[in-house]
Amino acid sequence: MDDPGVESRAVDVFEMRLADIDTVDVAQLLALSISVRWPHRAADWQFMLDQGHGFVALDEIGRVCGSAMWFPYTEAFAAVGMVITSPRLQALGTGNWLMTRVIAACGERALRLNATHAADRLYRSLDFKPETTLYQCQGRANGAAAAAVNSDGVRPLSEIELSAVIAADARAYGAPRTKLITALFQQSTGYGLLRSGRLAAFALCRRFGRGHVIGPVVAASDRDAIAVVAPHIAAHARQFLRIDTHSEGNVFRAFIAAAGLALHDTVTTMSLRTDANDTGLRAAGAPSSYAVISQAFG
Repeated sequence: MDDPGVESRAVDVFEMRLADIDTVDVAQLLALSISVRWPHRAADWQFMLDQGHGFVALDEIGRVCGSAMWFPYTEAFAAVGMVITSPRLQALGTGNWLMTRVIAACGERALRLNATHAADRLYRSLDFKPETTLYQCQGRANGAAAAAVNSDGVRPLSEIELSAVIAADARAYGAPRTKLITALFQQSTGYGLLRSGRLAAFALCRRFGRGHVIGPVVAASDRDAIAVVAPHIAAHARQFLRIDTHSEGNVFRAFIAAAGLALHDTVTTMSLRTDANDTGLRAAGAPSSYAVISQAFG
């Protein structure tokens, strides 16, 4: 390592260096996520690369041994995700090295991430504070559960509703994500619940991982959330479907379970610097986020 401009570190018997994530091939990132049994496809990685920034840790021959990304939604707030360390290096400080660089790159932004059980100690050591539990539910969709749902007022979303979807997502999430939601809308199928001509709830669904994922879902009540999720359940009957939700309510979670999406795993939503749930757009009575876009995006 003769270039003084390249940051490097000895990790066990490896000499590692950091590089911008855009300098490596998607196939290398895919190999990394496969090594930890994450379900992402090459297309899922590419979508995230188009939306955010990141670092990778490379060994002497250019193999990707770690990654970390961030998605700056505003000047004051960002989400952090895709923090992966090769199994052979997980106890050797590579994750801490990557996260320290990400935190520095994000400046004074408040940060939010979803921590796996394996990474919980790392994030706590960096002063991230736990907020709530995110429930990963997945399985073969049961269309019969969707057939019993009252779908009055629910219809497919069109480009006309995009601005309303962006606004509703901002209120529910707590920060505007205009670029991300616009891009997501183009590759998703959406259903919305309209009342008096206004968007009361919506749910998007897209290809992801092993099948399809539902999210985001924004609604003011369990009943409304179920109404916009049900068409996606019906459309993917007997297919693999996933939804990641913070909801602990008996009604919504019971519907998800009846629809074949059993609880598979949990992660912990954590934040750094300020309460990342208080970014200025939430208001009393505003719709809630019933499902996230993904664990990386939030």
